[in-house]
Amino acid sequence: MNTDFPQCDARLPARHDEFVQRYQPPASIPLGPIEIRATALGLTWIAFSTTPGHVDNPNAVTARCARQLEAYFLGELTTFDLPLAPRGTDFQAKVWQALRAIPYGQTRSYREIAVAIGAPSAVRAVGAANGRNPISLVTPCHRVIGSNGRLTGYAGGIGRKHWLLRHEQTVSGERLAL
Repeated sequence: MNTDFPQCDARLPARHDEFVQRYQPPASIPLGPIEIRATALGLTWIAFSTTPGHVDNPNAVTARCARQLEAYFLGELTTFDLPLAPRGTDFQAKVWQALRAIPYGQTRSYREIAVAIGAPSAVRAVGAANGRNPISLVTPCHRVIGSNGRLTGYAGGIGRKHWLLRHEQTVSGERLAL
């Protein structure tokens, strides 16, 4: 599994519009279409989309990601194995790395992530980096909850976050208080 993030400059313009794929989860999954973007180096973007599912210039990385997402939603895959090429600061990369270390079916608080990256007083900065995660699902920002155990913000919406955590709990047998 690729968990290393290449050095990148968040100020550089993203050049991944030529390699876009829109993926629609299986009909039994009520989450809507997902947009996947990648360069030849790896995934640069995964997010829920308002555009109906269709394919625009997929490359090998986006096609592989769509297959793994389908297996994830069907409960057949618990760990993604994809090349990653997100754009962000060094701090964001540390946070995203910590998110990928959260086991399937489990959660961590923003405070626990801050401690894990060696910045225990940076809870709010961890929350901001979590919110800027460009590779949703594969970098599982949905597994981060408030210190009080409550679901907090999610770019895809709290309803999707709840669905994803319940899905993982069902597949893994973990018991989360949601």
